[in-house]
Amino acid sequence: MDASQACATKRAYASDLRHFLANGGAMPCTPKRLAKYLAESANDGLAVATLERRITAIHKAHVDQKHTSPAHSEIVRQIMQGIRSTLGTKQRQVKPLMKEDLLAALETIEKIHMPVRAARDRAILLVGFASAMRRSELVGVRMEHLNFSPSGLDIELPASKTDQEKHGRIVFIPRSRGDHCPVQSMMRWLKTAGIKTGHVFRSVNRYDGIAEQGLTSQSVALILKAAIAQTGADAQNISGHSLRAGYCTSAAEQGQQSWQIRMQTGHKSDVTLARYIRYNSRKAIPSLL
Repeated sequence: MDASQACATKRAYASDLRHFLANGGAMPCTPKRLAKYLAESANDGLAVATLERRITAIHKAHVDQKHTSPAHSEIVRQIMQGIRSTLGTKQRQVKPLMKEDLLAALETIEKIHMPVRAARDRAILLVGFASAMRRSELVGVRMEHLNFSPSGLDIELPASKTDQEKHGRIVFIPRSRGDHCPVQSMMRWLKTAGIKTGHVFRSVNRYDGIAEQGLTSQSVALILKAAIAQTGADAQNISGHSLRAGYCTSAAEQGQQSWQIRMQTGHKSDVTLARYIRYNSRKAIPSLL
């Protein structure tokens, strides 16, 4: 049962339960108490998607402990219907990192960071964009997953968010000309850091010292937001997803078919992929006249 859920999912559910119990919740919980908790949380500004995940976490906790779950009761259903009607269900969308934003961030990294950290951050941004990997996939890459060739770099992903049974897949990054080749950037980082085994992307301290452990998913977002902020641009709507969304948007604007984009990103359906394609202007939408 423990292995059936992704680590990130288990952490999220555990956080949800802690919040529930810290705000008057109990196990087992009555439908009325759960409805009150949801209403209070909505008034405190929690998003509908967050509340729905917390209902799932509370439901699973009841089922695991063989208690009757209050999650599907009529009063909880009505409360959530009212919250959706009041708050709406539109989710916040992060800004995709487009090519011009990426190049500006790379130029800034070279100016403000010491050599080792600059090499790491360049590799994270370029490989993260070119591979369109999820943050968890990016920081999970290890040396044994890399296969360099004259044409580019194959990165093996043993498992991912949508591949819990660990069938695995290969992400290919082709070599490119110029100073912004993701493959060359990765090779430069590994040589600079002297990494031969273990995690590829690691923490770097203020003295350019390299840690043994790998980065967390949140680290990708912090590195990207800091780089964008240094360019003078607004980094408020930038997150680790911006690299993935930037690839999807750029590929779509260049005319790639959805199945071609999904081969790189690992999305299972066009519906899910569409959420990552965010045209930056109305010029990107062709006229029918």
